[in-house]
Amino acid sequence: MAIVVDYQIEDVADDCLYPAQKRVQRWLDVAIEVLSIEEALEVTVRLVDNEEITELNREYRGKDMPTNVLAFPCDWDLPEEPRLLGDVVIAVEVVNQEAKAQRKKMEEHWAHIVVHGFLHLLGFDHLQEQDAERMEAMERKILQELGFSDPYVVRED
Repeated sequence: MAIVVDYQIEDVADDCLYPAQKRVQRWLDVAIEVLSIEEALEVTVRLVDNEEITELNREYRGKDMPTNVLAFPCDWDLPEEPRLLGDVVIAVEVVNQEAKAQRKKMEEHWAHIVVHGFLHLLGFDHLQEQDAERMEAMERKILQELGFSDPYVVRED
């Protein structure tokens, strides 16, 4: 099926790197293909600065600090298609810093974070070990289909 991506970039510094909308669209297209999702979906992917992600993290999770990604599933039961799945909010600075610190390719790390947030919208979670294993396995499968390496392997080079 298809996924409509509403791509928003808000208050991100001019010197920050982030993926083009067509890449995010491709990553999510592959994700719904791997997941065998048959219905039309819509998702918002919003790129923000550390200030906005910290505010959201404080308000919704009680954590007064930036994080890489937050997912806000839509709980409205709207009859029209595509079904509004929710919002994935990504902190550009945090994701770029993580990629550098973990010595990961920027595009691979971005794809992982987008897929991770998308899976949260679908109900995947990682609070319990069994759930984390299930979610990580699905992330690996989607990223492998995209031609990317395992995001949970620590690079030694």
